[in-house]
Amino acid sequence: MEYYRRELAPCVWLTALRDEKFKTGCLSASLLTQLDRATAASNAVLPSVLRRGTASLGDLRAIASRLDGMYGAEIEPRVRKLGEIQALGFAADFSDDRFLPAGSAVLEGVVRLLGELWLSPNTRGGLLLPDYVESERGKLLERLESMRNDRRSWALRRLIENMCSCEPYAVSAYGGVQEAESIHYVKLTKDYRSLLASSPMEFFYYGSRSGEEVAEMLENAMLLLPRGAIDLELGTDVRMNAVEAEPRYFTETMNVTQGNLAVGFRLGACMADPDEAAIRVFNAVYGGCVTSKLFTHVRERLSLCYYASSSLDLLKGIMTVSSGIDFDKYDAALSEILAQLEHVRAGDITPEELAGARKAVANNLRAMHDSPFSLEDFYLRQAVTGLDASPADMAALVEDVTADEVAAVARGVETDAVYFLKGEDA
Repeated sequence: MEYYRRELAPCVWLTALRDEKFKTGCLSASLLTQLDRATAASNAVLPSVLRRGTASLGDLRAIASRLDGMYGAEIEPRVRKLGEIQALGFAADFSDDRFLPAGSAVLEGVVRLLGELWLSPNTRGGLLLPDYVESERGKLLERLESMRNDRRSWALRRLIENMCSCEPYAVSAYGGVQEAESIHYVKLTKDYRSLLASSPMEFFYYGSRSGEEVAEMLENAMLLLPRGAIDLELGTDVRMNAVEAEPRYFTETMNVTQGNLAVGFRLGACMADPDEAAIRVFNAVYGGCVTSKLFTHVRERLSLCYYASSSLDLLKGIMTVSSGIDFDKYDAALSEILAQLEHVRAGDITPEELAGARKAVANNLRAMHDSPFSLEDFYLRQAVTGLDASPADMAALVEDVTADEVAAVARGVETDAVYFLKGEDA
């Protein structure tokens, strides 16, 4: 696999991976902006509005016809939260030109269409079309309202909202209902033009073409991209310690038959100079894989929960535990979840647990090479942090992590908040 990275314009970067492993390629284009409650919803709706039509392809039907003519290529809006950075844009999936009739040039067509979506939206009097904005605003509201239907995800979201209430991280990638309700086409047009001029932009390509070829195509397609005063202060504020000396507890009720317990931790001192490999293995030892302490002890041996797992946000320095429990097992489950962390801190890690954790993390990293969009997400996060390690590089580091290094990470971890979603009659 050939890695290529180049700045195409001020704060406009291309990361390209040349590989002939698949019959399809992918290309993404993401604007990066600071996550903020006031703007998150309008930012999130923007790619969907732009995807509705361009100056030359006025509606969804015209865009679909163009994509059909490119052997069924797909371009979809995409919105993500990377620590306290919001990434919004498009992701394209298309047939690799190697497997198409000579002269097909699908990649060039996809690049041109992405350029049109970003730079030449369908407007009236210079403003985004009110009907398109209103329609996509309604879809965004439906999405936000439906989030509570997945109780496990909802509990984790409410944990973060409470735990990080004074931090931008509390805001979801799609913003909030109140802000979404106030989206208006005039203001959205103004915000769109400001974002284009001031936001760093990241392109990612995976396919058989060279990075130099893709860079030239993108430079032509994005020639008219306005560049003003670029926001170079983008980033995530990492709070290493818990907000208060003792964990904060939050309980809410909903019409549920199973309790959802979520616990939030700050990763602590290790975030001063993060050893990503050691942190990943720590998470896997504690609760991030099927050989973890949470799975084997809290779920399997003690039967205190229906599921229990931990996950990381390395950009923010936060770990969360998600567990489904019977209402009356709250105290026992929480006590054992915290007790297992103490075991890791003490270095009580068996060779089998360490080997299983390292294998799980390394396998997951190497499996990214089987999914172009997993690679896209990995390299976008690397771009945000300024790193350039590949998944294979990280996997090799993971396989050398020791039990002492895992315990050292654990000793800096602080319990910050506990959230419990219980039934109305519990």
